[in-house]
Formats: sequence, structure tokens, C-alpha cells
Amino acid sequence: MHVFDNHMHLKEDGRYIDAVAEFKKYGGTCLNFCPYTDVKSIIEEKSYIKCYEKGIKIAKNAMEKTGVKIFLTVGPYPVDYLKLRESIGRQQAIELMKRGMEEAKEFCIDGKAIAMGEIGRPHFKVDEQAWKDSNDILLYGMELAKEADVPVIIHMEKATPSNMKEIAEMAQRVGLNKDKVIKHYAPPLIKKEENAGIFPSVIASEKNIEEALKKGTRFMLETDYLDDTSRPGAVLALKTIPKKIRKLISEGKMSEEEAFIINKENPEKMYGIELD
Repeated sequence: MHVFDNHMHLKEDGRYIDAVAEFKKYGGTCLNFCPYTDVKSIIEEKSYIKCYEKGIKIAKNAMEKTGVKIFLTVGPYPVDYLKLRESIGRQQAIELMKRGMEEAKEFCIDGKAIAMGEIGRPHFKVDEQAWKDSNDILLYGMELAKEADVPVIIHMEKATPSNMKEIAEMAQRVGLNKDKVIKHYAPPLIKKEENAGIFPSVIASEKNIEEALKKGTRFMLETDYLDDTSRPGAVLALKTIPKKIRKLISEGKMSEEEAFIINKENPEKMYGIELD
């Protein structure tokens, strides 16, 4: 059986290899890893490349040690804009964020990453200028994703039908297919009238999975595992998805066919990858 975690993070000084090995032990097979960005390095290098390359190194090492297949999603983290603006000013912050988008696009074209993300806007209240700039940067990223023909993974405030519609309209404006827009950390807004055609990556609590399954199989699951030793198991532990899937199948709350669609068919179709 395939078990795919659509969004998680790893740190060399976190549980790292142990966390990936645990994911495998419980039946996990594939991960979509989003490397952390480092503002200090970005300012020094005037580029995101070093952060993305570090992600490749982390993934390669974990794959060699565990045998778990790890894909990469890269992009400038939305909150970087606020930190960059504070350090180097607004104009340079915008330029660096856009460069990060361009570099992420190249990584995707070169086959080093399968999507651009997590890109978007801060998930908390910010000043009007920051909100406008973040949306402009996101729109630019969507445009580049369309050119590279890859999905975008969106980081934003808590999803509601109205703000999902707003994101869908932004994608439409640049001609990016809504099916290529993935809402990271999504609640079980599975029906198209709830998500405006955006693809939900549902945070894998048992309650969320059960709720999502009542509405269909057009979603993926994620833990948003942070690999932060000061917050063990946050957001959800990496073993969560394989454990929950096994439990739900044994209780008759999820069929093997549903598990196959969510963990294999959906990611393969979304990213144009093979999980075997």
C-alpha cells in the first residue's frame, strides 16, 4: 500500500532520519518535503538557491538511509517577506522574494522539485502594504508555475470558502489551472462549492480524514510535521498518516480503494510523478 504525506519539513538538527524511519516503520512510503528557508543566508547570498540545495542534500541523505521516496517542493516562505523588509527594506525584499520564485521555477523545470511552495501570504494579520505586496508576489509565483506547468502549494490564513474563491480567482487571472493550486493545511473543505476548485491538502487528524471521506476523495493528506525538537510531534508526527490510514481501514471507515486514490492516484496526477 502507498502512503503519501503531502507536506512536511525536516531539519538536520531535528529528529530527521529517526522521524523518516518511523514513518516507514508504520507503513509510510513517500514524502513531499518542503525545506525551511533561512533569511540570514538569503540576504547574504541575495538568493534562495542555497536553501533549496540544502533541501536536496537533506532529502538525499534521508532517502539513502531509510529507503523512503522523498520529493521536494521549494519556494520563498511568505513570512520571509516581513523579515526581509525589516532588514533590507521593502523594495529589496520584494525583489528577493521574486527571485526566490524564479529560482524555484528553475528547480521544477530541472526536475529537482515537483511544485512551488509553500508560497502565499502571512497567516496572521499584517499591515496593508505587506498584504498587497504578498499577494503581488504570490501572483508572480502563480504565473511562473503556469510557465513551468507545476502546481503551487499555498500557505495562507485559515481556509474558508470565500478566501479559497479569492485564491482561485488569482490563479485564473494568470491562467494557472485551479487544479494546480493546492491549499496546504486545509480543513476538510472537499466539495468544489466549498473550495472553489482548489485542491485541498487536508491536515491529517482522524476527525478531518473522516469528515473529508464523507465528501469524496479529491484531497491529499499532510502532517505539516515541523521537526522541531522544542515542539515534538508538531504539527502532527510523521507516523500519523500511515497509522490513521491503517486504523480507519481496519474499522471499515476507509476502503483500500479510497486509500489508493488519496495516496497514489491524486499525487501522481497532481505532480506528474510515479510513486512506485
